[in-house]
Amino acid sequence: MSSHKPETEAIRTQLGRTQFMEHTSPLYLTSSFVFEDAEDMRASFSEEKQRNIYSRFSNPNTSEFVDKVCKMEGAEDGYAFATGMAAVFSTLAALLDSGDHIVSAQSVFGSTHTLFTKYFPKWNITTSYFKVDELETLESFITPNTKILYAESPTNPAVDILDLEFLGNIAKKHNLILVIDNCFATPYLQQPIKFGADIVIHSATKLMDGQGRVLGGVAVGKASLIREVYLFSRNTGPALSPFNAWTLSKSLETLAVRVDRHCENALKVAEFLENHDKVNWVKYPFLKSHPQYEVAKKQMGQGGSIVAFEVNGGVEAGSKFLNAIKLCSLSANLGDTRTIVTHPASTTHSKLNEAERLEVSITNGLVRVSVGLENVKDIINDLNQALQNE
Repeated sequence: MSSHKPETEAIRTQLGRTQFMEHTSPLYLTSSFVFEDAEDMRASFSEEKQRNIYSRFSNPNTSEFVDKVCKMEGAEDGYAFATGMAAVFSTLAALLDSGDHIVSAQSVFGSTHTLFTKYFPKWNITTSYFKVDELETLESFITPNTKILYAESPTNPAVDILDLEFLGNIAKKHNLILVIDNCFATPYLQQPIKFGADIVIHSATKLMDGQGRVLGGVAVGKASLIREVYLFSRNTGPALSPFNAWTLSKSLETLAVRVDRHCENALKVAEFLENHDKVNWVKYPFLKSHPQYEVAKKQMGQGGSIVAFEVNGGVEAGSKFLNAIKLCSLSANLGDTRTIVTHPASTTHSKLNEAERLEVSITNGLVRVSVGLENVKDIINDLNQALQNE
């Protein structure tokens, strides 16, 4: 295991140089690779040789990206995907069989929830949810068929924090595979494997790219489990493109400096909102008022880029707030250089009724802010004028 810090690994982990002695890894925009002779081809397909065969299986650019994430997360192996949801689906589909059971935190990304409730039941794979603020009830949901324990921390969009060490101990006690979505924190701020996670998943589209340019996903963890994920993905085809992998690998080189600024800005935004008379409450992991503040401090280096708060007046007030925004972007993405504001009750989670939204901590007035890299005074001024307008 390297003694280098994650930000150093993100910069110094590279492919071997070609005869041209380039300083930055080149793009390998090829669908396939050639062989010396019939024996070389046979040995490669039988995996007696570890080498590139076809870019759906592996490619130098995707290998470099995965290697960086593995070193940053402290993982043994990994596989890169076309999107974050491809990573979630393929990882779980590779590891689960008909009749298996998932125990998941109730607060998960909407598409992950849809997988659990609409698609996996087609294959006789069931899911039970525990509330993020009632971890003491988790074990009551575990059955003899439970195979995977799944959670996000911080959660989307309410920025709740789950105690990863607690989840790791439960997974070990019951011989479960612990899968953690680490997208909001990034491996720069948090390494779930240290707390017992077996697999860590990222939507690389978010902070890993950080500039709203490309889609991507990655899963890293124990080699034996990633082997199953690789074999499933090799045959089903959700691979990351070489160009996107090259872009993401370069993006990781600036992850630390970007995330430092995101966190610095986000804390200032959270502190401003906490004292605003049009705001009912604010949740940010490194605010002392956050319900899981001590847990966040234990497992995260900083608080991340996402701030959640509730405006007075419910759905109508939330919509009016968005309409009054001038500088910040209205978008469903997050982790961008640009500050993004979203009102889940009227947009991303509008198909849920109020009771269903409240079950996952989404109140009618909840606003999610992905705090960007602009001057923080400009961000705060825009939020303030929109709140005053509301």
